[in-house]
Amino acid sequence: MNVLERGAHPAGSMTVAPDLLPRIASAIVLGAVALAGAWWGGMVTAVLVAAASAIVHLEWTGITEGAQRAALAFTGAVAAIMIIAGAGYPEVAAAVGCIIAIVAAALGPRPWRPAGIVYAAAFGLSLLALRDSADGLAAIGFLFAVVWATDIGAYFAGRAIGGPKLWPAVSPRKTWSGAIGGLGAAVIAGLAVAWAVDIPIVAALVPVALALSIAGQCGDLFESSVKRHFGVKDSGTIIPGHGGMMDRVDGLVFSAVVAVLAGLVHSGGIDAARGLIRW
Repeated sequence: MNVLERGAHPAGSMTVAPDLLPRIASAIVLGAVALAGAWWGGMVTAVLVAAASAIVHLEWTGITEGAQRAALAFTGAVAAIMIIAGAGYPEVAAAVGCIIAIVAAALGPRPWRPAGIVYAAAFGLSLLALRDSADGLAAIGFLFAVVWATDIGAYFAGRAIGGPKLWPAVSPRKTWSGAIGGLGAAVIAGLAVAWAVDIPIVAALVPVALALSIAGQCGDLFESSVKRHFGVKDSGTIIPGHGGMMDRVDGLVFSAVVAVLAGLVHSGGIDAARGLIRW
């Protein structure tokens, strides 16, 4: 969900939402916690990622099953998977995740319960896979910058320019101008972070930033489609001005997965973080 989208006024107007200040404050606090967790690395990062992934799963269950208690044991399993990965056993964590998803599929309801495990686990494991590298902090910083800049750029471009809707059946407020503005902001932010942390600035970083930005916008639309399917406005109420954790990280989920896949392909399966940012 766009960091400033909820409650916004019609496209083409620069009037901002009345709850803008608490939304900005919440975004700053969440960003600071995310960056601090990424900075420390190791089990500190794993614990924070486990908590975030567990909340995402709880909210997914609340949306798709109507009650968070219905799959509480699976929420605990998602958190445990992150701790296993953080302890240095990512392959074991991935295998456990697959087994848990299969069990969830057998117990139902299908496809939403196993999909929730895949969604939450892929989010957390992707972040941990990126951080587990000498280039991990730089890769996480690059990813965060691209995703956050996409949200902010899309908001301001959409409000200032307006124009045709991107996908009105799923997200009535999003416009093509906002999507394009988000892409431009993502490239600028990604290159700025690369320069700041001494990553070689090469042309290949531009399509990488664009791919992550597109993935983030797809993640935003995906969450909107799930909520619309179940008639839910927000995934939760845990974050003032933002709704739930899913509303805040929906773009990051898809972007993180794409970042890991791109990094692994480029590095020959050796180092996702290095493969993502060093070309």
